[in-house]
Parts: sequence; structure tokens; C-alpha cells
Amino acid sequence: MSRQIIHLRPNADVAERVLLPGDPGRALRLAQLLTGKPRMFNHNRGLWGYTGTAADGELLTVQATGIGGPSAAIVTEELIRLGARRLVRVGTCGALGDRLRLGDLVIAEHAVAADGASRALGASGALPADATLLARLRAAAPAAPAAHAGTVVSVDLFYDPGPAHRDGALAIEMEAAAIFAVAARHGVPAACVLTVSDIVATGERIGADELIAAEEALGRAGAAAVA
Repeated sequence: MSRQIIHLRPNADVAERVLLPGDPGRALRLAQLLTGKPRMFNHNRGLWGYTGTAADGELLTVQATGIGGPSAAIVTEELIRLGARRLVRVGTCGALGDRLRLGDLVIAEHAVAADGASRALGASGALPADATLLARLRAAAPAAPAAHAGTVVSVDLFYDPGPAHRDGALAIEMEAAAIFAVAARHGVPAACVLTVSDIVATGERIGADELIAAEEALGRAGAAAVA
């Protein structure tokens, strides 16, 4: 397999531990929150990433994946080629059913491969999170906002007229299964923690200030898991 790095153009070292938000703005906010003097790791294709020193004195990289499985798969593949060895997706999700509230955390025990990218990588059914990272996410979950552990489903469409791929999942999102599938190919542990940004059944969506507060809880849990 070619070891080329085509889409990321590193300007700093990648840490062995990496947080993977989808949103470039979230990558910047989490890098500023969780590391000292973060240095831009990548800005190519608008996929902002940063490496800085975490509270424990070790390097932490926060790299945006962009939207959807194809972009997330490329970023995950290239990060692993560069030396990433522990990965946690930190993103947003839509709540399915009535158990979740806006701003709650969802720790993914499994990600159902209902997206094209993870299926193209040979995935089917529900892909498990790494057991050690999963246990660390559970231990790091704050008392507030509420944290729930269960299955999420990864899909291709954000503006889905009626999401069909529910499979008993707590929440729906777009990148976790692809990240899990790429990580599994390389034997690299990966996990996922999400914040509920919208309620699918009602269309209710979290406010901007509430989302930033929820991001902080999300980032701190992810950073504790990869420590």
C-alpha cells in the first residue's frame, strides 16, 4: 500500500493521540481549550488541525475530518500513516427517540455502518468502539450534561427526508463508522463521543452558546479517554 500523504500537509508533528471533530471551527476551539500554544498542524482543504501540549505535558492533536464518511476516512487514513495511534471522534449527532435531550453526551458503543464509505471498506452491521477507550470515555463522562452509552448509526445524508437507518440506535451521525472501519484495518483503537445538537423527530436544534458549552464537555471527555 502506498504510504503517501496527499490531503493533509503537516506543519507540525502529529501526536499519537488525536481528537477528530468534523467541524474545523470546533477543532480550533478544542485545541485552544485543551492544549497550550497549539500549532496549526494542517490547513489544507480547509481541514484545520492543531497540535499542542495537553495538561499532562504530552502532545495532543485535534484534527477536523470534514463532513461525511469519505472525508473522515481520508483524514483518518493519513493521520495513521503519520503516526496517530489513539483516535476519538468528538462531534455532534441527532437524537433518535425520546431518551436524549439537547446537549446530552452520547458515547458510542457501536457505530452501525449505514454509510457508503464504511461499507466500501468492507464494514457491515455494527462496528464496535475500542473497549479500553470506551471504558475511559464512560469514566470521564461528566455528571452534567447527562451522558448515555449505546449504538449510533452513521449515514451519508444530513438533509435526509426521513432517516430510515435507525437499527435501534440512540442517535444518528455521519462519520463514526468510517473512522472505526479505517482504524480497524490498521489495528488502531478508535472510539466516539458526541453531543446532541438536534432532535430528529421534532427538528429542535441546540443554540450556538449551548453548543459551545456542550463542546467543552465533549472535548474534555475525549481528551481524558486518549490520555
